[in-house]
Amino acid sequence: MAPSQSRSVTRLQTSEPQMDRLSFWRQEARALLMLGTPMALTQIIQFSVNTVDVLMIARLGPSALAAAALGQVMYTTAFLFCLGPVMAISPMVSQALGANEQDFDGVRRSVRMGLWAIAILCPAVFVFFVATPFIANTLGQPTELGRAATPYVIALAPGWAAFMGVFVLRNFLAAIGQTRFPLYVIFAATVLNAALNYLLIFGAFGVPSLGILGAGIASSIANCFALIALSLFCYSNARARPFDLFADLGKPDWVKFKEVIRLGIPISITTAFEGLLFNGAVFLMGLIGIIEVAAVQVALNFGALIFMISLGFSMGGAVRVGLHAGAGDGIAARRASVLTILICVILVTPISIFSLFAPSLIAKAYLFLEPGERASSEMLLMTASFIRMVGIFMIFDAVQAAANQTLRGLKDVRAPMFITAMAYWGIGFSVAWSFGPAGVMGAEGVWLGLILALVASAAGLSIRLAWRTHKLIADQASYRHL
Repeated sequence: MAPSQSRSVTRLQTSEPQMDRLSFWRQEARALLMLGTPMALTQIIQFSVNTVDVLMIARLGPSALAAAALGQVMYTTAFLFCLGPVMAISPMVSQALGANEQDFDGVRRSVRMGLWAIAILCPAVFVFFVATPFIANTLGQPTELGRAATPYVIALAPGWAAFMGVFVLRNFLAAIGQTRFPLYVIFAATVLNAALNYLLIFGAFGVPSLGILGAGIASSIANCFALIALSLFCYSNARARPFDLFADLGKPDWVKFKEVIRLGIPISITTAFEGLLFNGAVFLMGLIGIIEVAAVQVALNFGALIFMISLGFSMGGAVRVGLHAGAGDGIAARRASVLTILICVILVTPISIFSLFAPSLIAKAYLFLEPGERASSEMLLMTASFIRMVGIFMIFDAVQAAANQTLRGLKDVRAPMFITAMAYWGIGFSVAWSFGPAGVMGAEGVWLGLILALVASAAGLSIRLAWRTHKLIADQASYRHL
């Protein structure tokens, strides 16, 4: 098969060192900004959905809010453990297109098997959701809380499957440079979710009040809307149409499916390591005090919101790295990875500085939305001190996110899994426990563990990325000399 035009151009650039190398950096930075900015905005908007849900459900009272919080934990757990096969689609598609822009069949089969992976996981996830009362009781939660959360979680189940499908299509569209429409769709779905929340939670226009069950139904409808909209776009868009994504949807391709699973399992484990570390931090704070738990939840919610900037942008960086790797251009892959890290750091640095020097302003903005004792002076002071801690680790979080995502663009997922396991649990949780509730530092010890975890993760993943791109360049040089 003849090499594509993009591959030929990339190799021409690599073989002409006398050309203005600075222009290559400018071109790559421009491509990254055009690709990564809509993806970062999309991540931020998606993250805001949970915040809107919590604020609206909170009006029903503490019991409803607690049940919804348990339901969100169940939903997020299923999302984290099943995210890997979805994220595997990005490097598979981008490397295929980097090698050959006309590989419509290979890309279609990769996307199809990603959707298959979700369909296969759905029954297990549904059983997990139905088991909410048993899981809640096992974890020592009140029996009535598990029972109240179950209808909400089951109502979320169809939306969970649709949400994962949206992720697959978003990754495909990012690989072909179509990131604006997904941004518009996610924004529309978020507005729809808020409107349906008001309608179904509280009852209006003749619709009965369904409480938190209504919130679950609203989320599922909004996610299904997003999936349908993106599917229609993939069918009608001039750039996406040649791939004919939904042709032979019921036809298996076990080679591609095996690759989805091979890449997806380490990604899921890596994601779970990180998510469970921060959930573990909330648990450790619970051993110290009630106010500490409330304050750390606010601070970590703020940190997660800012993390969406780095995550979304670095997902775009992973696409660029994958395209270059597929074209066999190690120099361009290294350039894209370096720029991804630099831009992520540049984006979060002003927020980090603001968090360090004006944390009380951020704390007041969050606590203004919270009722009752959450806004007490003691709560405000502790939340501000915790937000300052978030400001310390924010840059390291950006570096590890960018390095991790760009490594995925190289289809390097096993080594990062072991690096993050050691960083988050070998170092992070061990320090958080030893110096936190089991030590003399208290809450500060827990934050010390989180900060060291992200520092170790950022360092380890960056070293791995430098080695992998160096090896790719060396292999490329060896190939040219054959």
